[in-house]
Amino acid sequence: MQHILFEVREHVATLTLNRPEKLNAVTPAMADALVAHVEDCNTRADVRAVVLTGAGEKAFCAGSDIAELDGYASPWEFRNRPDYCDAIRALRKPVVCAINGYALGGGLETAMSCDIRIAAEHARLGAPEVKLGWIGGGGMSYMLAHSIGASNAALMLMQGDPITAQQALQWGLVSELVPAGELLARAQAIAAAIASRPPIAVETAKANLRAAYAMPLETAIQYERDLQTVCFGTADAAEGRQAFKERRAASFQGR
Repeated sequence: MQHILFEVREHVATLTLNRPEKLNAVTPAMADALVAHVEDCNTRADVRAVVLTGAGEKAFCAGSDIAELDGYASPWEFRNRPDYCDAIRALRKPVVCAINGYALGGGLETAMSCDIRIAAEHARLGAPEVKLGWIGGGGMSYMLAHSIGASNAALMLMQGDPITAQQALQWGLVSELVPAGELLARAQAIAAAIASRPPIAVETAKANLRAAYAMPLETAIQYERDLQTVCFGTADAAEGRQAFKERRAASFQGR
């Protein structure tokens, strides 16, 4: 659909929320399209990393289109709608988010659902739902608390005002600040570097990092060791060891 742009170049897929006149606010149709693109990316061998961004210079995403929320027949139907944050978390491939302006509400949740976040210097990030009488429902509290600590998360969630990109960097909510004109290229460069690594090892690293959030230390170490053993037995790992011995660049095939 015209409101979700998708392209693949050299193993990197770029997904662009393309509704800049509405600050890239997500409609139900856009959420459905994101779900479809995620399913496509997960099955394509030529996609090894994903970049997610928004069109225009004002916003990455302002969350759900509030004008469409009253279209649900009941709160329960709203509860069970296809969720774009869930879709991004369902990506097995690494995701780099390029935050090119406002990331508000569900837009912030979407950004936090990505693995790596970089932001334009003018970006602003916030959880304004409390100002309208509700709270986020896409993992906002969990992800903020794990990213920036309980006190900072409480400040954002209970006050509802956005923070600057500089504050987000200081708190660890984003990894880098980049001039707006260089943001997409930088995100794609990070994704390209990841895409050059052995695909199984990269996807395993992502799965392991996510699992580690819910495990005590000793269990996490044992789980990591099991995943390490699985990776060690792949053809790519054998190629990596052989290339190291022969002092040449490795060629990874995802096997």
